[in-house]
Amino acid sequence: MGRPFGVPVYVSPSWFLVAALITWVFGDQLDRVLPDLGPIRYLVSLFFAVAFYASVLVHELAHTVAALRFKLPVRRIQLQFFGGVSEIEKESETPGREFVLAFVGPLLSLLLAGAFYLGMKAVDPATVPGVLLAGLMISNLLVAAFNLLPGLPLDGGRMLRAVIWGITGKPMAGTVAAAWVGRGLAVAVLIGLPLLTQTGTLGNRTGEIGGMNTVMDALLAAILAAIIWTGAGNSLRMARLRQHLPELRARTLTRRAIPVENTTPLSEALRRANEAGARALVVVDGHGDPTAIVRETAIASVPEHRRPWVAVSTLAQDLTDGMKVSADLTGEELLDHLRATPATEYLVLESAGTIYGVLSTLDVEKAFVKAMARPQS
Repeated sequence: MGRPFGVPVYVSPSWFLVAALITWVFGDQLDRVLPDLGPIRYLVSLFFAVAFYASVLVHELAHTVAALRFKLPVRRIQLQFFGGVSEIEKESETPGREFVLAFVGPLLSLLLAGAFYLGMKAVDPATVPGVLLAGLMISNLLVAAFNLLPGLPLDGGRMLRAVIWGITGKPMAGTVAAAWVGRGLAVAVLIGLPLLTQTGTLGNRTGEIGGMNTVMDALLAAILAAIIWTGAGNSLRMARLRQHLPELRARTLTRRAIPVENTTPLSEALRRANEAGARALVVVDGHGDPTAIVRETAIASVPEHRRPWVAVSTLAQDLTDGMKVSADLTGEELLDHLRATPATEYLVLESAGTIYGVLSTLDVEKAFVKAMARPQS
């Protein structure tokens, strides 16, 4: 939908579903306040849905601007079923920055609510602008209040994480605490929201309690609870993974490789590799400079009886600069390099430019699984 501050903004297909739902619900509310509108009320309601998500976009842009200010790359902003998300690719370096990064979103929502409140004072409340401004004020207050709840994946959960991180000096401790609070919030929403609506605490009329409204309230509570519970679990898993990222080293994950010329038969190349205890083949030119990597999947696809007549060059993938990896890369630097140039194998080089071996993405994935399976420290 655009690239504010250089960050692409996407709208998920689920947005159209929630936009239709908002149009329907807000249209019914308009019919009670402004009955003379007739069918036009749904057009006004659609405008409200778009304006509300524009407010959500401002909320997310606050996170994005703060992240860019702290030199944290933002992959994209996505507007989806319940609100939006700014996909920030790296963790904050300090708890203070983490707190600021989380707080600016609800702060902008509160400022928007204040701006809409001031706008309400300048118009007649019994008009379309008055109703729209009131709705936008209330919706932004709800967005701010909901996001300030102290549990991951909400902004309040990130703020709680930052506080505990600052006190203990351990980011993982903050994440664990905020994630479990988030799971508690999910249970509270699942049970509490239907109870509040059933008792009329949220302001709904007694005559509206029951029937389809009860089903819709229960469904909404279940969806919200599932989103919070899943987000808390994902935050916990990502934190555990980041805790073990320093263990991902190109040097230790690299397979030993032997150089072969492009005309070498596959059977002969594999014989040399077995003798040398190597698990990968690198095609070199007449000067010994690497030009390609023989793909493991391509080797497996050649029947053994045909390997003496198949040259390794027919199974090789030409090297690009992005497929060359320093043996000294570790953690997020290694992952950033692999993410920038997707491939199945990479040539790993020493600082002097000599061949160290071949890094397979399969081995990196296995290291990810092992890192996730380890208990937290």
